[in-house]
Amino acid sequence: MRLRPLIVSSIALLLLPLSAPAHADDPTPTPSPSVSQTAPATGDPQAKVEEGLGVDGGTERAIVELTDPAQNAPVAGRAAAESVDVVLQPQSQSFMVVEGTAEELAKLAEDPRVSSIHRDRTYAPADVSPNLALIGADKAHAANHTGAGQAVAVLDTGIDPDHPWFGNRIIAQACFSAVEPGVESLCANGRPQQIGDNAADATTAKCVEGGVNLCDHGTHVAGIAAGSGGVAPGANIVAVQVFSRVNDEDTCGEPTCLLAYESSLRQAMDYVTALEQPVAAVNLSLGGLLFEDDCDTTSDAAIFKPKIDALLAKGTATVVAAGNEFYEGVSYPACISTAVAVGANDNSDGLADFSNRGALVDLFAPGVDIVSSVPDNATTTYSGTSMATPHVAGALALMKAASPTTPMADLVNTLKTTGRPYVYDANGAQVTTPRLDLAAALAGAAPQPPITQVPNPDPTDDTEPVPDPGDGSGPTPEPDPDPRPTSSTSPVPLPTLTVTVTVTVTPTPSPTPNTATVCTRGTEAKKLSAKKWAVEIHRSTGTIPDATLTCYLKLISKSSKVFPELTKASSLGTAYRVLKGGKAGKKKLDSALLTGWLNWARGTNGTTTLTAAEKVRMSSKPSTAALKKATKNVLKTVK
Repeated sequence: MRLRPLIVSSIALLLLPLSAPAHADDPTPTPSPSVSQTAPATGDPQAKVEEGLGVDGGTERAIVELTDPAQNAPVAGRAAAESVDVVLQPQSQSFMVVEGTAEELAKLAEDPRVSSIHRDRTYAPADVSPNLALIGADKAHAANHTGAGQAVAVLDTGIDPDHPWFGNRIIAQACFSAVEPGVESLCANGRPQQIGDNAADATTAKCVEGGVNLCDHGTHVAGIAAGSGGVAPGANIVAVQVFSRVNDEDTCGEPTCLLAYESSLRQAMDYVTALEQPVAAVNLSLGGLLFEDDCDTTSDAAIFKPKIDALLAKGTATVVAAGNEFYEGVSYPACISTAVAVGANDNSDGLADFSNRGALVDLFAPGVDIVSSVPDNATTTYSGTSMATPHVAGALALMKAASPTTPMADLVNTLKTTGRPYVYDANGAQVTTPRLDLAAALAGAAPQPPITQVPNPDPTDDTEPVPDPGDGSGPTPEPDPDPRPTSSTSPVPLPTLTVTVTVTVTPTPSPTPNTATVCTRGTEAKKLSAKKWAVEIHRSTGTIPDATLTCYLKLISKSSKVFPELTKASSLGTAYRVLKGGKAGKKKLDSALLTGWLNWARGTNGTTTLTAAEKVRMSSKPSTAALKKATKNVLKTVK
C-alpha cells in the first residue's frame, strides 16, 4: 500500500557564518570539553600543541586541556614552578588557562596529564539578528523571558544533536520514518520507528547525498524557535524526524528527495501528546492543498483536527506554515481553525512576496533571510514561511513560561491582539493580520501602529476566461538554483491527507553568501497552450529556465490531486510526456490539466475549473462524455 506523503514548505537560502554566545539564562551551562572532545594525548608532546601557537615570539594565552579534573591543581603547580603564568584555574573542570611562550607551552605538553594545548580564542558578541529585533525578542530576552521550563516540538527532518546552538536542551527525540520499496528510513537505527537518544539525528549517512545534507531543514527550524540565537534560547527542544528518503526520480523529479508521510506525522503528533514534559508548541513547517476558507469540514481535517485539538487541550499550540504560493488563502493543515497559521514578512515590515495571505492567516512573522543553525556546527540563511513559523512557536514558549497557568488559546489571542496590524486586500476585501510583536506582548511596549501593505496583483479568477493569443515568456520567479532539495508526492490510494512535503537542501557552507529566492508562483499575465508548454519543457528548447519549470512542477505536485497521485509529472521528462497527451480520454484530460496547472503556477489561471475537472479524473469510472466535457472546460481557461 502506498503511503501518502506530506510536504514541507520550500525554501531558498544563503549561508552566513555566525557565532552565538550562550545566553545568561540558559538553564544548563555548556560543559567544558572533555578529553574525548579534544586532541587525544599522545607520546609526542609537540602533537599536543596547536600548530602555530607562539611561533611569532612572545607569550600566548592558551587553554590547557587535562586528562582529569583532579589533575588541575598539580599541573597548575608544576606550571607555576616552571614560570608559566596560570591565569585561570576553574574548580572541578578539566582545563586551565595559562600564558607562556612557545617553549614553555611545549615543555608543559610533556606532562602526561596534559591532553592538548590550544589558543584561548575570543568571539565577538553576536549582533541581534534583524528578525529578532523586529519582533521585539531582544527586549523580551532583556526582560528575562527565555522560555526556560517550556519546550518546542519540531516535527521535521531531524536535528543535529551536537550543534552548539542547542546545548543540552534537546530533552526528547523520536523518529517515525515510513519505508516501502524505493523509500528508506531516516531513523538512526534504520528502522521505521525509534524513540530515544539520537533517534532524530540529522547527520546520519542516509541524510547525506553527494556531500550535501538533505536533512538540514529541521535543524534550521529548531534553531529559530529555540536555538541560542533564536526566539526562545532557554526553551527545551523535542526533535522528531518525520521524513523518509525517497530514491525514485519519477516521484522526486531527481534521483533522491525527502518526503514525510501522513502515517509518520500522525504517529509523531501522538508521541508529542503523550509526553509528560511541558510542550508549548508543535512546529509544522509544512503544507499541502490550498484553501481560501477553513477546512474543518473536509475529510482531510477529520484526521488532523482531533490531534491538534488534543494537543491544545494539554496546553500545546500547533503552529503551521501558511505556505509559499503567493496565494490568498493557506495550505493544509494551516487551514484547520484550531491551528495557528503563520505567514511571512521581511525585515522591513513588509509582506514577503512569496507568502500566502488572507483572513485564514493568524500571524505574520519574519521569514526572509533568516540566519539559523544547520548540521555540522554551521549556520545558513533561509527564507520561507517555514522560517516564519518557528518564530511563533518560540514566542509561545516565552509566553507559556511567563504565564504557565494561562490557557494556550488565550496566549495565542494575546499575540494576535498585541501584534502590529498589517492591512491589505485579499479575496476582494480588506484584511487585517497582526505581525508578531513580543515587545508588546511580553515586555510592556505599546502596540505599534498599522502598516498598509500593497501585495502584487495575483490574477486567479478563471470563472470567465478571456482568450489571450499571446504566448510570450516574460518574467518568471527565481527558484532555488539547486533543485536537489525539493520533492513531490507519491501516488496514494487512500482518500486521506493530500498534503505534500517539499524540502530544500542547504547549499554547501561558504564564506561568501549566495542568494536564492523561494520557489513561488509567478506573476506572468499571459497563458501558454499545451503545445507551447511542451516546447518550453522539452530539453531546454524554450525560453523559461529549467529551474523555473522545475519550481512550477513542485508547486503543482503540492496543489493538484491528479499530479502525481494518478499521473507522474514531477520531472521535466514525465511532464513532457503528459503534455503530449494521447488519444484516450484520460490522457487528453491529463494534458489539459497539466497545462492549466502550469499556467496557474506561472500566475495566470485560477483553480476553480481545474479542481472540478480533477474530481472527474479522480472518479473510479468516468464516462467518455464526462472526460470530454471536463477537458473542454479546462481548455477554455488556457486559451
